[in-house]
Amino acid sequence: MTANLIDHAAAKAIVEGRHGDPFSVLGLHRRDGTWVVTAFVPGADHLSVLTGKAGKPVPATPVPGCDGLFCAALPKQVAYRLRAEGHGTTWDFDDPFRFGPVLGEMDEYLLGEGTHKRLWQVLGAHVITHEGVEGTHFAVWAPNAERVSVVGDFNIWDGRRHPMRRRGATGIWETFIPSLGEGATYKYEIRGQNGYVGPLKADPVGFGSEHPPANASVVRRIGGGFDDAGWMATRAARHTIDAPISVYEVHLGSWRRAPGDRMLSYLELADQLVGYAADMGFTHIELLPVSEFPFDGSWGYQPVGMFAPTIRHGTPAEFRALVDAAHRRGLGVLLDWVPGHFPTDPHGLGRFDGTALYEHADPREGFHQDWNTLIYNYGRVEVANYLVSNALYWLEEYHIDGLRVDAVASMLYRDYSRKDGEWIPNKDGGRENYEAISLLQRMNSTVYGEVSGIMTVAEESTAFPGVSRPVSHGGLGFGFKWNMGWMNDTLSYMHKDPIYRQYHHHQMTFGLHYAWSENYILPISHDEVVHGKGSMLEKMPGDGPEKFANLRAYYGFMWAHPGKKLLFMGCEFAQGREWNHNQSLDWHLLDQPDHRGMQALVRDLNRLYRDTPALHVNDTRPEGFDWIESNDAGASVYAWVRKGRAGDPMVVCVVNMTPVERSYRLGLPAAGHWDEILNTDATHYGGGNRGNMGGVTTEAVAWHGQAQSALVTLPPLSALWFRQAKS
Repeated sequence: MTANLIDHAAAKAIVEGRHGDPFSVLGLHRRDGTWVVTAFVPGADHLSVLTGKAGKPVPATPVPGCDGLFCAALPKQVAYRLRAEGHGTTWDFDDPFRFGPVLGEMDEYLLGEGTHKRLWQVLGAHVITHEGVEGTHFAVWAPNAERVSVVGDFNIWDGRRHPMRRRGATGIWETFIPSLGEGATYKYEIRGQNGYVGPLKADPVGFGSEHPPANASVVRRIGGGFDDAGWMATRAARHTIDAPISVYEVHLGSWRRAPGDRMLSYLELADQLVGYAADMGFTHIELLPVSEFPFDGSWGYQPVGMFAPTIRHGTPAEFRALVDAAHRRGLGVLLDWVPGHFPTDPHGLGRFDGTALYEHADPREGFHQDWNTLIYNYGRVEVANYLVSNALYWLEEYHIDGLRVDAVASMLYRDYSRKDGEWIPNKDGGRENYEAISLLQRMNSTVYGEVSGIMTVAEESTAFPGVSRPVSHGGLGFGFKWNMGWMNDTLSYMHKDPIYRQYHHHQMTFGLHYAWSENYILPISHDEVVHGKGSMLEKMPGDGPEKFANLRAYYGFMWAHPGKKLLFMGCEFAQGREWNHNQSLDWHLLDQPDHRGMQALVRDLNRLYRDTPALHVNDTRPEGFDWIESNDAGASVYAWVRKGRAGDPMVVCVVNMTPVERSYRLGLPAAGHWDEILNTDATHYGGGNRGNMGGVTTEAVAWHGQAQSALVTLPPLSALWFRQAKS
């Protein structure tokens, strides 16, 4: 009888897991005038089809030579369930092959065109109710696959049980698995060209993952509410070039550990980290990548689960709670975002469907020699869509306030870190990566266009023009750019013994030659305190007290210098040792006065920076800055004025980078009294308390090109700020 109900070749292909269109065979179909249910249930000795409200069983007939495959003829097209018997047990279930597609024609069109802005809403694993039944819908892009299956504990990782439906020419495969819900682990088994079945793949758009080293995707709900309406209504004003922006960069796994050396959860961080950053006066927290990653030692910079907040600290709902808590304390949350490369782990994106799908096939374009990682094929519309949609995902679904894009320079240049012959020129014979440039422009245009009030930041270490210029004006479209040149120059200067600084004086002034060419953030990031570079304190010359004095003076210089601020965790209290991602910061150092004083200084720097318009309003405009003294190399003294809007009190900063106290005549841009609002040598910060008794009053003595001046005391290795007193 079964010979009339199913083609034998199709039957063999189903049970051997090589049928490319299983939905044309399995489920309910009309064959030769008869409605036939075909089901593949390995392990079942008997199968019945349950129809009608009473669930009247219709026995199914095994297909000879095809263990687990059954057929049953029905008198008409009806809704049904299945009942299986085997190994001494009986179970009823909905047949996943009786359900129609979930994706619509518009989804297919946009996916095929590579313009679906919200890819995560259609791909990945979604718990839904479909045709009246609860379950999970899976969809994945694998255009060169012969067969794609969802596998997991629910089907004993058997790729024959839940093969997916191919959706036309888009390369998308989908299926709905009834009764499967949140918390289910899964991967995709992909049968590639010529029948090759590669390693099981995690979901490129999965919202959750197992705890490493396990690496299966996990079905997670990502929706939920926020209690941050007040923040969202005001954040646009907090992200302009006129706003004070001071960022605390954090690696969640090592900021602080719980007893037993356990990583803190997102909920614990929502209390402890958020409370600390708010108390310290930072305006934003920037998190090293939270997209799921397999190797702790990559710090998140080699992500596999681009849509999954790492399970190391909790679930997507708990990550959402961390962001919400930050907003309720007036803190923005920035994420490090990594579109530049991805690791070669077998469960990742590499040769996803048996071909170079997300990456370039040619290693001269598709392999990062520095990091042993793969480079996205930015010119492929589906890959570009994947990345742009991922950027939008974090901003929309989790209310993230901005993205700091990692390693932009490595994306912009085809010859990045490569020798002659190891790279392929662009169509014009040059080194610029047109496709990556287009991707970054599209990403910035999309996120700024779709989400109000956000910011994007480029970690870009070259002189590529227009990084923070709008795309409409030929730029890359970022809101801000890290000033890597300023960081390298100034740290090189600070590392030198003060006796030699006079010969390198203009390392500290050079940044002002290009300070207005981009919207800059001054970064002291994690990269400066790892890989043998030593901590910020270790970089400073001298003995213990001089190291602290040097670092205090440097921070005073930095916070008064044009540009927004970024400081890596631990640097605010002068951690002595280099950062180690495997252990907590050395919080016990705060028992010591020098470290506690450094922390107090950074807290006050943030407060003064926020509360003093002259220090931030013109961070990116030349009208907010004038040198008073930039050439006194012999004394290693620098002095400048910061100006805000009309009517804002001016601020003069003067820095002494030698261990010598000086009585120094300082030209001042206005007559009257100037309040000493910051002195890094104050006892409260661990200094010697030398200064100017709260301020100075000018004399009509021309100096430094100013009509007025005052004799000021410059403590050794110190930065002083004077604010124009109100008349």
